[in-house]
Amino acid sequence: MTVSLIYMTAASHDEAAKIGTALVEERLAACANILGEMTSIYRWEGAVRREPEVAMIVKTRSERVSDVISRIEQLHSYDTPCAIEIGIGRGAGKFLNWIIEETS
Repeated sequence: MTVSLIYMTAASHDEAAKIGTALVEERLAACANILGEMTSIYRWEGAVRREPEVAMIVKTRSERVSDVISRIEQLHSYDTPCAIEIGIGRGAGKFLNWIIEETS
């Protein structure tokens, strides 16, 4: 079994916490780390925008990635949320096993 990270952004810490809590409670994720506020610069609907956001890293089994991303899309306030998988090549065995156990 392999594990993956999902990188996502949210409009606020509260929104990220709501999504992260749901993912862990539903055993879709073993852990969600909410990172500090950042500024995102992006093009949307023909204009360059700058907005505050927070990033979150979600840890899950690779088999659960589609389910996690679907749940993020259901809970997220954005029409087009950023939720992308980052594969993990190697890591501390006990930690990787913990992720697998918590998402079983």
